[in-house]
Amino acid sequence: MKYADIDRIYRTLQPEQIPWYSETPPDALVKLVQDGIVRPCRAVDLGCGAGSYVIYLAGLGFDVTGVDSSPAAIRIAQAHAKKQGARCRFVVADLLGDLHEVTSTFDFAYDWELLHHIFPEDRETYIKNVYKITNPGALYFSVCFDESDPHFGGAGKYRTTQIGTTLYFSSESEIRNLTSPYFDIRELKTIDVTSKFGPHRVIYLLASRLLRS
Repeated sequence: MKYADIDRIYRTLQPEQIPWYSETPPDALVKLVQDGIVRPCRAVDLGCGAGSYVIYLAGLGFDVTGVDSSPAAIRIAQAHAKKQGARCRFVVADLLGDLHEVTSTFDFAYDWELLHHIFPEDRETYIKNVYKITNPGALYFSVCFDESDPHFGGAGKYRTTQIGTTLYFSSESEIRNLTSPYFDIRELKTIDVTSKFGPHRVIYLLASRLLRS
């Protein structure tokens, strides 16, 4: 993950030019809430970007924190929250660092289309951080691009996007091997999701934190 690139994107591009920017929460997250699988609790959005999903959950009574490596993204998120009167908090932190800036632990953690920005050599560091800041039994929800997704050339594990970011496209077995030492996998599947520039094939993970790894 190249943090400088992500911060540059938020500093220089308009929201409509950022592929992952959306003011509407994704259907998969909404369904978890509507089905009662995730209820209002202390929650964290890892890689929250401009904060739309944090604001959505705050409006439903969640005590929610958004974390992102990009100071520019966090400034945008704070402005959006203030404008909408949302009670939530945002933190700038390196998701591959020690996360000392995050002073709470959480009952629900999620990352939406974040993991494909983190390359395999850094993923264990990241998943250990998710484990560290979640409570025993906490739910972890993650969605990232599947290797069968046809976008950005449609082949290869590493692909470069139109805005210059390089993404890593995963397999279900990679996600299982990454998370199973730390989380009990409840659902792991490949689904289609809508996005600003067309549908994507993604790996959907719902898991609960083990008591200890």
